[in-house]
Amino acid sequence: MTKTPGARDRNRAALTLAIKEDARAQLATAGAQALSLRAVARNLGMASSAVYRYYPSRDELLTALIIDAYNSLGDAVERADPGGEPRARWLAAWHAVRAWALANRHEYALIYGSPVPGYSAPQDTVVPATRVPLLMIAIAHAAGLADAEIDPVLRDQLSNVTATISIDLPPGALARVMVAWTQLFGMVGFELFGQLVGSADPADALFDFAARSAADFVGL
Repeated sequence: MTKTPGARDRNRAALTLAIKEDARAQLATAGAQALSLRAVARNLGMASSAVYRYYPSRDELLTALIIDAYNSLGDAVERADPGGEPRARWLAAWHAVRAWALANRHEYALIYGSPVPGYSAPQDTVVPATRVPLLMIAIAHAAGLADAEIDPVLRDQLSNVTATISIDLPPGALARVMVAWTQLFGMVGFELFGQLVGSADPADALFDFAARSAADFVGL
C-alpha cells in the first residue's frame, strides 16, 4: 500500500518547489552567477535560516536546478522519441532539444552556457546530463553503424567512453555522434543567443537542414 504523504511532507515539498521557482526567476533576471539564497528568503518572506535548512549553500541550490533542467530536457526528448526507424528518431530528438531550449532559455543557459564562477558540478549531475546523449548513442547503435577511421588518440579516448556505458558502439561511429552532438548544441546556442539574427532568423529551416545533414553525416 502506498503511504499518503503527511502534512509536513506536503509542506516541505511545496516550499522546496517555491524555493526553486524563485531561484529560476533569479536566473532569468540576474543570471546563475548572482543567485542568492538570501534573496530567495526575502522574496518568499522567510528567514534566511529557514531556506538554509532546505539548501545549505548556493551551490546545492544550483545543483538542484541543474539536475532539474537536465531531467526536464531528458523527459522532453524521450517523450518525443517515436521509436522505430533510427533516422526518424534522430530527427525527433534534435527537434525536441531545440523546442525545449526555446521554451526554457534560462535553464538551457544554466546547463549549456558559460560556467558559473566558483561552482563545480558534483557527481550527482552526471546521470541526468547523460540522458540525451545516451539516447542519441542508442539510436546510432540501433542503426548498426560501422566503425570509421579516426585518429589513434581519439580511438583510445572513445574506447574508454564505450567501456563505461552499456551501449557497444564502435569508436569511429561514436566519434561521428559526438561531432553531431556538438553541432546540435552549437546550432541551438547560436539561435538562443542571437547569433543568427539578420541571417537565418527564424531558424526553423536552417535547423531542419542541419538535423538532416547531421543524420547523413552520422550514417542514418
